[in-house]
Amino acid sequence: MQDDNKDLQSLDEMLEEAEAAEQDAEDLATVLEATRAERDELKDRLLRAFADSENMRKRADRDRREAENYGGSKLARDMLPVYDNLTRALEAITEEQREAHAALIEGIDLTMRELVAVFARHGIQQIAPQAGDKFDPQQHEAMFEAPVPGTKAGDIIQVMQVGFMLHDRLLRAAKVGVSSTPA
Repeated sequence: MQDDNKDLQSLDEMLEEAEAAEQDAEDLATVLEATRAERDELKDRLLRAFADSENMRKRADRDRREAENYGGSKLARDMLPVYDNLTRALEAITEEQREAHAALIEGIDLTMRELVAVFARHGIQQIAPQAGDKFDPQQHEAMFEAPVPGTKAGDIIQVMQVGFMLHDRLLRAAKVGVSSTPA
């Protein structure tokens, strides 16, 4: 009987140990599941941080390129009246004045050429429509409309001021007169 009691006690201990081991296994499974969830959350946060970092790098690169290309647009816009004044000065010179003041006029002409060269170096291109060209609201500003025989509605009939583009952006629209002659 004592042996039976010992065997019974031994079985109870083994049963308790098995239950404790089963409880430990459940606890470990719970801890393992929590650890996996935490790992997945940290992995997700890390991937998002990498994506944010990459997006910031791309945005900074785009901003830097835009600053390089368009940072001087205010100065360029302020220089356009200088171009206009030099153009008007050169157009107002008569032949007699050209002969009498050749050196002065040559200086004005050289200044104009240098200004145009500086514009070209910095990506500023002239928009110079001609009479007969089609009106483009993306590049031209209509100052007036007039019916002119021999033209179609929307044709440019007069150019009052040239326009300018800075790379692919409009710096100043060309000011034009447009035909309103019905088709």
